[in-house]
Amino acid sequence: MPTQWKRSPEELHKTYVANTEAFYKIAGRGLAGQMDDFCVSCALQLFSHSASLTEEHAEAVNALYSKGRPQPKWLLWALTTAVSKQTAFLPPLFFWSLTEQDVQRGTDCSRVFIRMLTNILLCLAAVDDDVTYAEAEYITECADKLTALCDSAGVKKSKPGLRAADFVTSAEPSFLEKNPPRAAGQTGPTQGQAGDKPPAEASPAPEKPDLDQLMAELDGLVGLEQVKKDVKSMMNLVKVRQLRKDAGLPVPPLSLHMVFMGNPGTGKTTVARLIGGLYAAIGALSKGQLVEVDRSGLVAGYVGQTAIKTQEVISSALGGVLFIDEAYSLASGGENDFGREAIETVLKAMEDHRDELVVIVAGYTGPMERFLSSNPGLESRFNKYIFFEDYDGDQLNAIFHLQCKKNGYELDQEAEAYSKEFFTGLYEGRDENFGNGRDVRNQFEDMVVRQADRVAAMEAPSKEDLVRFTKADFLPEETTDGIK
Repeated sequence: MPTQWKRSPEELHKTYVANTEAFYKIAGRGLAGQMDDFCVSCALQLFSHSASLTEEHAEAVNALYSKGRPQPKWLLWALTTAVSKQTAFLPPLFFWSLTEQDVQRGTDCSRVFIRMLTNILLCLAAVDDDVTYAEAEYITECADKLTALCDSAGVKKSKPGLRAADFVTSAEPSFLEKNPPRAAGQTGPTQGQAGDKPPAEASPAPEKPDLDQLMAELDGLVGLEQVKKDVKSMMNLVKVRQLRKDAGLPVPPLSLHMVFMGNPGTGKTTVARLIGGLYAAIGALSKGQLVEVDRSGLVAGYVGQTAIKTQEVISSALGGVLFIDEAYSLASGGENDFGREAIETVLKAMEDHRDELVVIVAGYTGPMERFLSSNPGLESRFNKYIFFEDYDGDQLNAIFHLQCKKNGYELDQEAEAYSKEFFTGLYEGRDENFGNGRDVRNQFEDMVVRQADRVAAMEAPSKEDLVRFTKADFLPEETTDGIK
């Protein structure tokens, strides 16, 4: 029986944009990237409950992108492989923050999100003009799990969403029931498959990152000479360990987890990203992605939720690097603080997933030392420390020039001479709030604004005027008098 929810790909995209735009107005457009990724993941899980998979399903997933975001490019064979690997629904990370904000502000954005998601999933279920019982059960499960989080957090009540069961049109068996996953080593078509290639043949292995390119990027970082040596030593250790293993020699236990110590803006996140890619390039990690969080990304505001929230982050980091910035804040709230629950969850994951997860904790040197001594499990699992020193004046100046080059700006002769003086003074006058590379980035962005104000006042600016910084762009107008 046909369903009222069927949409063409174009109509589905319009429906998706209409729903998400309404949501962004109350929750913020900053969620667009996470929203698109989450909805694509839900679509893959939903389609495992569909009666069959066709090009219509691939086109439907390709319609799930917010205004101004890149469009997905799924092909049917890749979609089929991905659907076969789907697991249970998990609430998205940003939903936890939404519930906490709702409680603080007395709003119901998280419940609006549930209604919006239900509408989108019903449209996705109907792409083949059929909504099965299994699809309706999955949509109900998603809504129920999210609603339970709202209820436990104390989000104010709101009007209920649609009941997916009211729109069922058939009881067709699901795609996975018709096409059960192959057992390891199984050959030939499974029952219900007409000789299709198995997913392992249809889906190419993930492409490894380019080792030479990543090493060149590491070498190209400004300063950080000791950091580069430490990273290369770790790489050599891992490679030689693999060679010994291949040669049948005993290999000592090796922990890849690290502690990054240093002030903000010294390149810790950049180096963590490169390490993930480098480890993937030599086979120590399967993917090499970087998942970056701080306390707010791990800790929930209610009993029992922190472990779930932290485990979701860990799951997204498997095969790559989990980077916890300002990690010391997890142990700063006393014995009953939920941050300690996050620590225990991370420690357990480091043990359970020792071959598929690298954890890097980062922060100021003093607080990080106290953090590591706060729990015996932390000291035993983190034995590699990398120190990030502040950039000096010349290095800050070099970072600034890289920013200019990257964004198509140049300095005139007077500004070129003053740039070195400016960043030397910035370094020598630094205090506890010194931001290193972040201060350089902020300075560059301020200069772009001042240069734009100056050029906009010209009657007919030339191309050179559009790309040129002058000495006056370094400081606000009222402080430029008397600058030498």
